[in-house]
Amino acid sequence: MANTETSLKEAASIEGAIGAALVDYTSGMALGTIGGSKELDLNVAAAGNTDVVRAKVRAMEMLGLKDDIEDILITLGGQYHLIRLLKKRGTNGLFLYLALDKGRANLAMARHQLKAVEAGLEV
Repeated sequence: MANTETSLKEAASIEGAIGAALVDYTSGMALGTIGGSKELDLNVAAAGNTDVVRAKVRAMEMLGLKDDIEDILITLGGQYHLIRLLKKRGTNGLFLYLALDKGRANLAMARHQLKAVEAGLEV
């Protein structure tokens, strides 16, 4: 089992990664970050993506959907932003956030690798 720091390093090693964060979506706070850039402040992204997660959870409740969110993909002109909600015991209310350079990343492989990071994460 990997701790937060090790898991974020694994996420940052995914081809095309710009930055990654472990986020508590009940508070909007990043519990850990790695990478980023002057254009991508991971703490601001953590807070903003918390709103995305809360909105999707609320929409699912209003629709009566009894399913789990696996991940949320936001596609920008030059980037992919992946939000993966954690489901392991003790991780309720947390998500992994990964920003990728669209020109260097393989989206299917990144999703697969982020799932593996989740599986190894021990909070």
